[in-house]
Amino acid sequence: MLLGIPSVDRVLNMAATRALIAEYGRGPVLASVRTLLAALRDCAASGETLPPGTFSEPALAARLRHALEQASRPALRPVFNLTGTVLHTNLGRALLPESAVAAVVNAMTRPCNLEYDLGSGARGDRDALVEDLLCGLTGAEAATVVNNNAAAVFLALNTLGLRKEVIVSRGELVEIGGSFRVPDIMARAGCRLREVGTTNRTHIRDFAEAISSRTALLLKVHTSNYAIQGFTASVSEQMLGALAREHGLPVMADLGSGTLINLARYGLPAEPTPQEALESGIDLVTFSGDKLLGGPQAGIIVGRKDLVARIKKNPLKRVLRVDKMTYAALEAVLRLYLDPERLTQTLPTLRLLARPLAEIEAVARQLLPDVEGAVAGVAGAALKPCHTQIGSGSLPVDMLPSMGIAIAPLVRGRGAGAVVRKVEHAFRSLPVPVIGRITEGAFCLDLRCLETAHTGELAAQIGQLKLRP
Repeated sequence: MLLGIPSVDRVLNMAATRALIAEYGRGPVLASVRTLLAALRDCAASGETLPPGTFSEPALAARLRHALEQASRPALRPVFNLTGTVLHTNLGRALLPESAVAAVVNAMTRPCNLEYDLGSGARGDRDALVEDLLCGLTGAEAATVVNNNAAAVFLALNTLGLRKEVIVSRGELVEIGGSFRVPDIMARAGCRLREVGTTNRTHIRDFAEAISSRTALLLKVHTSNYAIQGFTASVSEQMLGALAREHGLPVMADLGSGTLINLARYGLPAEPTPQEALESGIDLVTFSGDKLLGGPQAGIIVGRKDLVARIKKNPLKRVLRVDKMTYAALEAVLRLYLDPERLTQTLPTLRLLARPLAEIEAVARQLLPDVEGAVAGVAGAALKPCHTQIGSGSLPVDMLPSMGIAIAPLVRGRGAGAVVRKVEHAFRSLPVPVIGRITEGAFCLDLRCLETAHTGELAAQIGQLKLRP
């Protein structure tokens, strides 16, 4: 023992430590003991005066338990999304419905017919699990699934346009989060980009004049994450489809976020659907599973049977395929669309997007006293009307009215910003982190995504906020 610091063996033989070993296992506890004692030795060697009782069994056990709790905490943790963005890419995008969660649990815990045809007893095709549903919902002849929409676009381009030209409007060469750019994906897919038109105006004649013997595909990209207004012109799916058929070429549309329903029926801004694209003459459509569709991360390709068949034969299809959990969740979500009248009750994404403002305001009023008490002496809290983004590149210029709680510092001037950051950090450090946003000199909690059933859970932990004037 050095300067009162106990040995590793002595700490391991303490009754409190033996209890920790029973809970966490000997290996993790031993590692934590060694780390703790090394830190105490460093403190002693530097001349730091340690508080009385530092080496007592209760004190050591408390520090060990805290260290073990931190070390054993999962890296992927639940949070409260009060950012004002419903489909938040950094926070996992769409929440899955209960039926999808149950389907995933079944797929994870029991053998399943992922690639086994129960009718013939022979090897099956995993896409068959969802293909009929996708075709029925979109009107497509065939469908296949990969791990995200970027993969869907890449695979389709690589299959249909390898070493040939793909024509696309210059105004549709989008970049989405993570620096994903259409020109880059096209180059990696082995295609030659042929851009036509201008940033704000592209006409059908631009496409027609660019078609040559080197052309493999016409491409239309839905500009889901930005909008160009003013003196603009774009080529419709109908016109592009007619031109493609005239020249014997396929035409593909990337819808990005994708939705299988007319959102306007729920009072939301309209977004193009795969059904509409296919009906207008598009041969192949790609879209995401975990955005407006409200399902798991997936890239969905629907369209002509011969084109989908070529895509499925591409060796890269195996590289980009999805696992049994994704198929299980996607099938469960797609089945909800067979009963569109109840989607606002069964599909979390649509429920949050279509949530009545009065309900959000009621949640905000219920939570306000708890927030006021937690930040008293440091900041004030008040209800504040706000607007929610749909998120994940969906309907970028359309905002949904919402209600939030704005937490503003009591101090003014130079120290105000530090107080706001302190409040933000305190909420983010709660057992279930609360993620809001800093705007207009305040920390704001948009309550659209806090459902009534979870309000009590959040209120119960707000009292643990460690804020001091």
